[in-house]
This record gives sequence, C-alpha cells and structure tokens, in this order.
Amino acid sequence: MSGPMALEPGGTGPDTLALRLAGTPTRPRTGHRSAREAASRLAADLADRIGPAVHPYEVAALLEAEGLTADQIKERYGHPDLFSLAAALYDQVPRTFPEPAPAADPWRPDHLRCLLRGVLFALPGLAYLLTAPLWHPGRHAAAPIVAGLVSWAWGQALGHRAYVRMATGRREAARTLLNGAPLGAALATATAVLFAGAGPVILVAAAQSLYLAAAGVLLVLARERHLLAALTPLIAGAALLPWHEPGTALRTGAPLLALLATLAVTAHALHGALAAPAAADGTPPRLSASLPYGLFGLAAGVLVLLEGRQEPYAVIVLTVGMGPAEWLLYRYRGLAVAALRATATPAGFRLRSAGVLGLCLLGHLLPLLPAALLTGAAPATLLLLAATLWTALLLQAFGAAWPPAALCTAAAAGAGAATLLRLPPGPAALPLCCGAAALCLVAHALWLLGSPARHA
Repeated sequence: MSGPMALEPGGTGPDTLALRLAGTPTRPRTGHRSAREAASRLAADLADRIGPAVHPYEVAALLEAEGLTADQIKERYGHPDLFSLAAALYDQVPRTFPEPAPAADPWRPDHLRCLLRGVLFALPGLAYLLTAPLWHPGRHAAAPIVAGLVSWAWGQALGHRAYVRMATGRREAARTLLNGAPLGAALATATAVLFAGAGPVILVAAAQSLYLAAAGVLLVLARERHLLAALTPLIAGAALLPWHEPGTALRTGAPLLALLATLAVTAHALHGALAAPAAADGTPPRLSASLPYGLFGLAAGVLVLLEGRQEPYAVIVLTVGMGPAEWLLYRYRGLAVAALRATATPAGFRLRSAGVLGLCLLGHLLPLLPAALLTGAAPATLLLLAATLWTALLLQAFGAAWPPAALCTAAAAGAGAATLLRLPPGPAALPLCCGAAALCLVAHALWLLGSPARHA
C-alpha cells in the first residue's frame, strides 16, 4: 500500500471508494437545525446508556444495537457515518458512572441455626440434673470432668479436620467423622476410668463421651434440628423436676433414651453423607494441622471449668451465648467485606476493620453483662473469658490457629496452676490470665485482620 489507511470510515483523506455524481449535493436532505434537534432528542433518549461510556466506540456499538442504518444516520441526524454520530453524542452527554448494585453478603449468617446451636450447647446439662442423685457427682466429679476435657479437645481437632475435608466433598468429611468420633469417645472413656471410683461413674463418663462425639458429628453435618429432636426425651424429663420427683426409672430412662436417639440420628446422617459421590482428590490434610485446634479446645475447657468452680451459673450463660457468638463471627466477616468495598486505601481499611472488630466484640460482651449480674457472677471474669474465647475463634476462622492456641493454653496453665497449688493471686488469677490473653488476642487480630488480603 502506498499510504496509511484510516482507522475509522470517513477519515480526513479523500473518499476514493465513493463515486460521486456531478452536481449531487453532499449535505443531508433535512436541514441543519432539524438534524441537530433529532440528534439532541436521540442523546436525551439514550443518556442513561451513553453517560457511563468511556469511549465513543461504546456509543457506536449502542447505536448499532439500536438498529440505526447508514441512511437514517445521514438523512435524519445529518452525520456522514455511525462513528461521527457516536462521537457527537459522546461529547453531548455528560459522563456518569453509577455505583454498581450492592453485592449480596457472602457471609450472611443463618439466624435460627446460630440461636439453635447456642441452645444445643446448654441442653446436655439437663442430663446431670436428672442423674445427679444416682451417682453423686459431688464425690465423683473428676472422671466425667476429665472425660469432658478430652472430648472437647478431640472434638475441636476432629471438627477442624472434618470441615477441611468438607471442602473436598461431603463423603470425605463423613468418612473422617466416622473414623474419628468413635476413637475420641473411646479415648475419653478410657481416661475417665483412671479417675473413676465406682461403676456408675464409668457409665456416666462413657455416656457423656458417646453423646459429645455424636453431637459433634451432627453439628459438623449441620443437623442441628435432628439433634434437638433427639434430645426431646431429656427435655421432657427435666421439665418434670420442678413439679414432682420423677423416680429412678425416669431419671435413668430419659437420658438413656436421648442418648440412643442421638446415636441413631448420627448413624442416619453419616449414612446419608457417605452415599454422596466421592471426590476426585482424596488426599487428607496433615494431622498436625488440627493440633492447635485440639490444644485450644483443651485450654478453653480448662478456662470454662475454672470459671464454673466459682460461678456455675456463669458457665450456663457463657454456653448459651456461644450461639450468638457464632452469629457475630459471620457478621464480622460480612462487615469486613463491606468495609473492604467502601475504602480505597490500606490505612482506611485498617481503621474500618478495627471499628468492625470493636463493634462485634461489644455485641458479644454487652448482653453477657446483665446476665452475669442476674446470676450473681463476677462480671469482670465472665466478660474477659468471653472476650478471650470469641477473639480466639475469630482468628481461627481466618486460619490463624497457633497464636490463639498458644495464648489460651498459657492462660489456662497459669490460672490452673494458681488454683490447684493455691498460689497468689488466688481467685484473681483467672481474670488476670484471661485479661492478658484477651489483650494479646485483640492486638493480634487488629494487626492480622487489618490487612485487606485477609478479606479478599
């Protein structure tokens, strides 16, 4: 080619492809004023779609989609071609860039499920109210307490491993639970035998271990309603206690029936999950990845036990509050994502993230304050313990497992040693240790979760 070719039709060079007849007028048939008015009306009609355009080519594509022909462009709007009209409309309509529609919250919590989980955490305590006169827990409490701590630690580690496998497939998660839950129940029962002084105590510890293992499976598989239905005999038996003595048969039969129902529901849930198709990738995660979650479960159990020795009703309040606490974990993640979309600088997001963390933490602690006062518990200890556990769970939700495990283990070891060995500062050891752990956990959360990369 002897020269450059124009990128758009109707360039500055001569039109060598068009044959012009001598004496044929080149202006449109309509007048200039009517053509301008027609173009203005077209701009007004399409303003909402022309405004967001970032280049006249987008307007050209819009006009082409509207079905404008070359003859219409020339005769009605007085422009030689599509691109000329598009450029004129682009210049005539001001630029407008509307905000995109708000995206759905990917972390929207299930309100009913979170509330139900809090209730389910506390309902097993009714079994102790029914069976206490039969095995005298005041004299033989060590065995079920130790078994409960082992079950709690094992359940936290197994739950983490099952949730990781859930990302691979429901069948793989069910297989993990099927292999791990019976082993955890057997380990907890065997540990209780070392501290049991009588046969009934061993049976209580074994029943407790079986229930905790089965309930953990149902919670991981999101079968909260099934677990509530299985506990109906226990709820009915405990409801009779304020009115009359239920007798040995009912005190024994209601918890046993609830346990058998829980085991049956668990077996059914596992059978259904195992029927799911197998995933292509069947590589399980390393066992060491679940170790910090087990340590945290053990430390949390010790801290709650130490609080229960002084304020047993405070433990009930804290247990029921774990359902709303889980709801707040979802709300934090949703609010953090919204803050990420609303800020343009890392410093601005760090500030908003700190505000979201403070808001959610206060949302967890403020309802516990009147509950502590109503039960006669020391508010400071309960609130510091609740802040420690909630912040640790928040960090775990973002994959930071070892810092909360180490800090909570150190707090449990310090408070436990001061309590067992009667070391100073005595009863103040628990709030001091929880306060130090909560302070470190909040500082770590501010630093870690203030990074936008954690929420992307």
